[in-house]
Amino acid sequence: VQLVESGGGLVQPGGSLRLSCAASGFTFSSYGMRWYRQAPGKERELVAVISSAGDSTNYTDSVKGRFTISRDNAKNTVYLQMNSLKPEDTAVYYCHARRVVVAASYWGQGTQVTVSS
Repeated sequence: VQLVESGGGLVQPGGSLRLSCAASGFTFSSYGMRWYRQAPGKERELVAVISSAGDSTNYTDSVKGRFTISRDNAKNTVYLQMNSLKPEDTAVYYCHARRVVVAASYWGQGTQVTVSS
């Protein structure tokens, strides 16, 4: 099982980034997917959730209207489009796969997002 994030980097406030998470080794289309983030000295925070079919999404309040989670089950990939980025969005972003019925849970290694001028 692998979850490989990419797309992080340094961006100025107000800028945009698109994170990708490529999955392999499990039936991606059967798993709900999540993006978490962890800033230095803070607990890991749930950012966005998407259902296995991609027909339901949810966001933490601080990113609503700015971030969009999506998935392409044909490509086994989940995305996080981040617009209007703020310095407080700086964190390591992790993707997570979860299927409750089989108690399965997988994490990626994380990708750094830094928002700074």
